[in-house]
Amino acid sequence: MLARLSDLVEQRCQFVIATHSPIVLALPGATICEISDDGTIEDIEYDTASPGRTTREFSADPGRYLGFLA
Repeated sequence: MLARLSDLVEQRCQFVIATHSPIVLALPGATICEISDDGTIEDIEYDTASPGRTTREFSADPGRYLGFLA
């Protein structure tokens, strides 16, 4: 999917994609917008986007998120 999106962007296509996927957010050249609780929209960097942060935190300490399953 990312390869196809990249090809289409090279052809000057534009997309608005709502996702929680850190993989989709990592598309080179993507503009990442975040909608805050008060409804404001702000451009943010990949490293500060919630899906990326959550994935890194989970990878670093899965037990923190899965401990309630025990």
